[in-house]
Amino acid sequence: MKKILITGAGGYIGTNMIRFLQEFNRQTGASAAPDACYLVDTLSLRGNGWESFDFAGYDSVLHLAGKAHADIGGLSKAEQQAYYEINCNLAVRTAAKAKAAGVPQFIYMSSVIVYGDSAGVGKNKHITADTQPSPANFYGDSKWQAERKLCELEQESQGDFRVAIVRSPMVYGAGSKGNFPMLVKLAAKTPVFPDIHNERSMIYIENLTEFLRLLIESGQGGVFLPQNEAYVTTARMVQAIGGALGRQIRLTKLLKLPVRIASAMPGKLGNMANKAFGSLTVEQGLTGELTGYQICDLEESIRRSVEHGKNEG
Repeated sequence: MKKILITGAGGYIGTNMIRFLQEFNRQTGASAAPDACYLVDTLSLRGNGWESFDFAGYDSVLHLAGKAHADIGGLSKAEQQAYYEINCNLAVRTAAKAKAAGVPQFIYMSSVIVYGDSAGVGKNKHITADTQPSPANFYGDSKWQAERKLCELEQESQGDFRVAIVRSPMVYGAGSKGNFPMLVKLAAKTPVFPDIHNERSMIYIENLTEFLRLLIESGQGGVFLPQNEAYVTTARMVQAIGGALGRQIRLTKLLKLPVRIASAMPGKLGNMANKAFGSLTVEQGLTGELTGYQICDLEESIRRSVEHGKNEG
């Protein structure tokens, strides 16, 4: 049995991870201690009460607490500093407490945002094992600074404390935030969509939770970049969503020029166009020996997401 402590359990990844492990226990026929495969506890890091919590006895701490990436334009210096306090300093304090209590593995949920923004429309950005982090804003930098300090903490431990850093690309699934629900709404209404070729690395939530389960089982440390088994274009994803909704969406090259014009405009419109149709891919295989976490391909993941979204709605 693995005993796991999850911080930030109320977020999207946290709630899905708990549900996933509970279902794993149920399918193995042992949903309660001491026979369960996974015993999961959660810990809120709001305030200072968590500092009296006893971390001893856990095999892994899965640190999902953080200040999420949102519209970060125009924030004050104090608001920007809050990202560093939560995404960096709080993570390091939590890891130090776990290390002192003898927890052998600390998993930090980072993001490909540490490499900067995606390339704009018509451009490509490909991350390899040799690509060095280069954050484009304070959100990405808060993640990168946390990674660096956590690695220093690991190096001081002489091998008995391992830090696993997970730099995930865009996570999607039923109930997710960001671009995916926007694409679902668009696919439910539009009969046509711009035929623009871009490529993105993404990861379906169930693929991610299975990856995290395997990472916990392995007890490994290091830097991991899990993703779906294939890159996807925005156009293909919208068509797949349309298919799951029972709608046929036609791709047209006539909308390429308006999208390119929009991408060149300053401000929110340009950012939205580049975010939707820009490219950002990660070299496949940057998870070492941790393979076999691909539960769903694109079409099946879209079908599950849309179906579950209808049920939840």
